[in-house]
Amino acid sequence: MNEILDKARLAMRNARRVAVLTGAGISAESGVPTYRGSGGLWSGFSSADLASPEGFARDPHKVWDWHNDRRMSLAQVKPNAGHLALAQLEQQLQARGATWTLATQNVDGLHQAAGSTNVLELHGTILAIRCNGCGLGRRVGFEPIAELPHCSCGGLMRPDIVWFGEMLPQTVWRAAVRSCQECDVMLTVGTSAQVYPAASLIEVAAENGAATIEVNLEPTAASGLVTYALHGKAGTILPQLV
Repeated sequence: MNEILDKARLAMRNARRVAVLTGAGISAESGVPTYRGSGGLWSGFSSADLASPEGFARDPHKVWDWHNDRRMSLAQVKPNAGHLALAQLEQQLQARGATWTLATQNVDGLHQAAGSTNVLELHGTILAIRCNGCGLGRRVGFEPIAELPHCSCGGLMRPDIVWFGEMLPQTVWRAAVRSCQECDVMLTVGTSAQVYPAASLIEVAAENGAATIEVNLEPTAASGLVTYALHGKAGTILPQLV
């Protein structure tokens, strides 16, 4: 793997425009549970009940209780070496005039906590809420939410994340696609490359001639497509790319 790592490092060193896509794997190294699999967030629960507009309409109390428990469980979670390495890479590239765009499927805010600034939250953030009626939103961080929150317009507030059956925020999505169309290097970290449309960003970058680097614990659906596949912990591999 050392030879592949050296080539990936050289590609990053020469890059002028870098696009990054991160998934649940990088946050899992900080102790944030993934959604699926043994011990995942959906274990014992129905995603249709807890993360869909229909589930929210049926039982908003249940949905809010689950999301509040999850949100508050993140209060003591810290960014890991992978998050910190990405923030450092951004600083290094911007210092020499290169552009950097990080799109994440995660809703935990750990990239921003690590110091990343140009972050596109494809699936929203659990640290904010928005009105189910007028769409007005605000950041709540880790402040307690005891009752069902309501907007000044009277509408019921909901977690500002993308639920099943909903479209990604289009302004954010278009910015992510544009960054992958224009980049000369794309880095994917901790994503299975199976959740669409986010996984299609890898294809967009490859089709536009970018060198693609995958960092994941194990091979993914995109491993055969990428230029350099690096398998192991993001917290171990990413610092070596810095």
